[in-house]
Amino acid sequence: MIPNSELIGRDHVDDLDAILAVTNTAVDEVQHAVSSDADAVFTWNYERSRPALVKLYEKAKTSMWNANDLPWDIDVDQEKVAAENQNQNGFNRQGDFMGTPFAKWGDKEWIQFGVESQNWTLSQFLHGEQGALICTAQIVETVPWIDAKYYAATQVMDEARHVEVFSRYLNTKLSGHYPINAHLEMLLDDIVADRRWDMTYLGMQIMVEGLALAAFGFLHQMTTEPLLKKLLRYVMSDEARHVAFGVLSLQEYYAQLDAGEIRERQEFAFEAAVRMRDRFLQQETWERMGVDVKEAIKVMQQAPDRPVFQGLLFSKIVPNCKKLGLLDAGDGWLRDRFTELGVIQFEDWLDTGEEYAQLDEVAKDRALTEPPRGHR
Repeated sequence: MIPNSELIGRDHVDDLDAILAVTNTAVDEVQHAVSSDADAVFTWNYERSRPALVKLYEKAKTSMWNANDLPWDIDVDQEKVAAENQNQNGFNRQGDFMGTPFAKWGDKEWIQFGVESQNWTLSQFLHGEQGALICTAQIVETVPWIDAKYYAATQVMDEARHVEVFSRYLNTKLSGHYPINAHLEMLLDDIVADRRWDMTYLGMQIMVEGLALAAFGFLHQMTTEPLLKKLLRYVMSDEARHVAFGVLSLQEYYAQLDAGEIRERQEFAFEAAVRMRDRFLQQETWERMGVDVKEAIKVMQQAPDRPVFQGLLFSKIVPNCKKLGLLDAGDGWLRDRFTELGVIQFEDWLDTGEEYAQLDEVAKDRALTEPPRGHR
């Protein structure tokens, strides 16, 4: 069994000093190269032999949307949005901050934190979406089935659109970018560098996109800003299809793998889960606010709703891993690791195999705005 020190670089998943020791040392970097020796695979078998992927491909073609159709004319008062978000969450009113980095904070500092937090969050979404863009283009090259190549090509367009809308929102509605978080960058590097096509699926489609879908849902529910709410709802409708694509493809492939190969996938899923959890400590925000990062994180982790929030981020990942057979394969190694992370309670939640149909916002909008066929 590979120890945690080799998988995640530390013995204990909650070692805060080790987590904070991982930092982005190239914040001024404009381009970032990752080497990959994955084979580009042609297939001369054009038979449409996977009905579930065919259905997903047809759904993707009819669910495309244009970023320009979002209501970009809406003015965004970021400080007002931050204040409204804090009125909902109320962490700044939940406890006694004497002796903490927040002891002298008033409304001004809490509002500024809300602004910086939103800048940071949307920046990491942006970087993650570019990672998905690159990974999906790689999947088109490496996956051996024609039905999967067809669908992955539609996802490349989806991811380009996601990069476009998050970049546009950050540039025109918010007040600053953040560089990529080091934990997220390490995970994306590992996914891109792995030459095995199914690892790209597992890392991006199941883990990164699964967590993003949950995070988008949380933010969509919380925000009062109508443009961001609409943007997130459209992105979520795409992301649900993307995760379903990963589940449908990997179910078939994992049935052919031996125990050793499955254990490698379990270990990769655990490593990805830890890195994604670590990035949500948003240490860069605390640095920009000029407070002691470690002390600030300790205080925030004591918030009553923090365990709930951290857990809900994995509400899509755990049931999908279970559906893929990764949770209990072998001796249940991944079940034990997810128990250690405190997220195993989501194992029986809805997986994303069919959830994409429920989240198809484009279809809902068209049903409301377009006349029925035959009555145009």
